[in-house]
Parts: sequence; C-alpha cells; structure tokens
Amino acid sequence: MRTTRTATVLIAICALALAGCSGSGGKDSEDRSGSGGGGGGKAVSTPRMKIAMVTHSGQGDTFWDIVQSGAEQAAAKDNVEFLYSADKEGKEQAQLVQAAIDQKVDGIIVTLAKPEAVKAVVAKAAAAGIPVVTINSGAQFSAEVGALSHIGQDETVAGEAVGEELDNRGRKKALCVIHEQGNVSLEERCAGVRKTFGGQVENLNVEGTNMPASTSSIEAKLQTDKDIDAIVTLGAPFAAASVKAKEGSGSTAEVDTFDLNAEVVKRLKAEEVGFAVDQQPYLQGYLAVDEIWLNRTNGNVIGGGKPVLTGPAIVTAKDVPQLEKYTARGTR
Repeated sequence: MRTTRTATVLIAICALALAGCSGSGGKDSEDRSGSGGGGGGKAVSTPRMKIAMVTHSGQGDTFWDIVQSGAEQAAAKDNVEFLYSADKEGKEQAQLVQAAIDQKVDGIIVTLAKPEAVKAVVAKAAAAGIPVVTINSGAQFSAEVGALSHIGQDETVAGEAVGEELDNRGRKKALCVIHEQGNVSLEERCAGVRKTFGGQVENLNVEGTNMPASTSSIEAKLQTDKDIDAIVTLGAPFAAASVKAKEGSGSTAEVDTFDLNAEVVKRLKAEEVGFAVDQQPYLQGYLAVDEIWLNRTNGNVIGGGKPVLTGPAIVTAKDVPQLEKYTARGTR
C-alpha cells in the first residue's frame, strides 16, 4: 500500500483510538462488533451517551456500511447508543440533522456533501452546545459550522494522486464518472485528477442510485469515444459497473476507482481494476464517535481542530493479500 506524499495519516492518534477503553454499546452494537476490528475488555465507566450520524448516502452505497461498522465498534466500547440516518438530498439530510437535535443527542456526526443545504442546521446544533464532527466530505466548511474537526481524506489531494498514477501508467484520456450531481467532494476529486494528469479528463454524470442505468451510460460513452483509455469511478460499487460497461463496449480502457470494498479487492486480484484509492471509511466512523466521546468526557479534540486525514493511499494487486481479510469482514 502506498500512501501519497501529500497526505498525512495520523497513525499515532488512530492507534490510541483503536486501543482505547472497551465497553458495551447495546445489543445491536454487540452483535455487529463481533466481526469488527476493536477489542473487548473492561467497560467504560462514563455515562450512557447518544450519538447520531447523518450522511448523504444513497440507497445501496456499500461505502457507508463500512463507515457504520467503524462507528458501531467505537460505540460498543464507549457506552454509546449510535443512531444512523441518511438521505442523498440536501434538504432531507438537513431535516434529519434537525431530528437529531430534537432528540437531544449528545453529539452529531455529519457529512457536508451538499453544504449549502445543511450548513445552517449543523451550525445550529453546534451553537446549541452539541459537539459536531464532520466526516468524509465538505472539510472546507467544517470550521465554519462550528465542528470540532473534520475526519476524512483531502479530496483534491486524492484526485491529484490519481492523476499522477494515471500518468505513471501511460494513460492519455480519462473518463471521470460522477455518480451524484452536486456533491462537492466528487467534483473535487475529478478536479484534482485534471490538475495533475497530463492527458485529457472528461466528466460523465450518471444516475448513481440506478446501477443498470449507470452501466448503460458508461458503456454508451465508451462506444462513442474510443480514445478513452482510463475509467475513473468515484465510488467502489461503480468499479464493477464500469468493468461490465467496458466488456459490453469492447473498450480496452483500464478501470480505476476511488474507495475500497471486498468486490474491488477481488477485481484488483483478477486485474480487472488497475488501482483503488483507499480513504479508510471504517476509521472515519470509528474516530468520529471516539472524538465526541473524548470531547464530552475529557475535553479532547482529535487533531487539535485541524482536519484528520484518513487517506488517500493507492492500493494495487500487490496489496490484496494484506487487504482481503479486512474487506471480507467489512472493515476496509
């Protein structure tokens, strides 16, 4: 696994968080934690907390299963009741944040993929004294809404790493597949690719919640533009769709992707995917719950309020033996 030169992964912090006090966070958390990456042991003595996570996930996006897995593992040891909700539409996500405020939760974890729609209500939560941690997207808006910090990868840096890798592989024209229009993080990824890639980059918007339609759109584009020699997808589920579209169109383009799951690792092993960008979603969920727990019980702020980077790292077929056992249990 090769971490990009511009990203700083806070390994010491991660190690401390993963080795923290152990405990119980309710029946559901206990059931799921058996396959997770944390440890058991003596329960924490801190009062029971309730922490809500509200994301922009669309239906069927497996990336967020991994984020939840990390959050639930941390909740299990921190004596936290963990509540999860999501909506890909900004207005509806904002309503879910308001619902968390109304439930008088002890902390809120939120994504800012559609910042204009959710900033006001997130700032309202922080102003009311509810600790807020932003994760995954919208890092540049985190301080503005009063969050303790942001946990995730720098999307522009991640895109730049992909552009450099495409150059190293001799590619000349890349198709950057955006599966959710208006998501600032996805746009930043494609912009980062364009910044460092010596060839051409063309964006393609697809209907991310409709995988057959997404596959058809990619296939049609490959059929009409034979110069495309790299397909860059911005989420792990779309790598498989692109492989299928490539086969249907007769294209020889290499499929590369942001994000990692068991399916991507399998396709890396089969050399159907060239490389993937790992932003460690399990760590995003785990550290976010831990940060709120630490803040409420000990006044800590992970990273001193600065963004805590969980990626990017470029992974290829040579990394598969190390990753397979983790992706199989849903933690990478």
